[in-house]
Amino acid sequence: AALYLDAPVTDIRSWPGGVGSGTRSPREWEECLTIYGMTEESSAAYLQNSLEGAATLAAAGIPIIIVAGDADTAVPLDENAAILERHYRQLNGTVKMIVKPGVGHHPHSLEDPGPVVDFIVGAVG
Repeated sequence: AALYLDAPVTDIRSWPGGVGSGTRSPREWEECLTIYGMTEESSAAYLQNSLEGAATLAAAGIPIIIVAGDADTAVPLDENAAILERHYRQLNGTVKMIVKPGVGHHPHSLEDPGPVVDFIVGAVG
């Protein structure tokens, strides 16, 4: 098993919440608050983002490859994927991040998906 994450949201406050430099998406943010049973105020204390599950994944030996653009204004790299990458390394998890220079949230993937395929094949045998 392996995870391929493409421009991942790792903190709902960044997107769709728009806290920090992320783009606020009002309709999705309201839906998110409803699903998680939160208010705008209580979301500030929300700690159950995707980093919480990272320890379980790292302990299980699940490798992660992340592809993200460094010009993503909707889901900023430094508020999402970069935090997950650092955290996963601290947990001694196997992680590789491919940063697409000058690319925003779209297009997803890579023109040549070979590096992603190679990582997954090498990671899972």
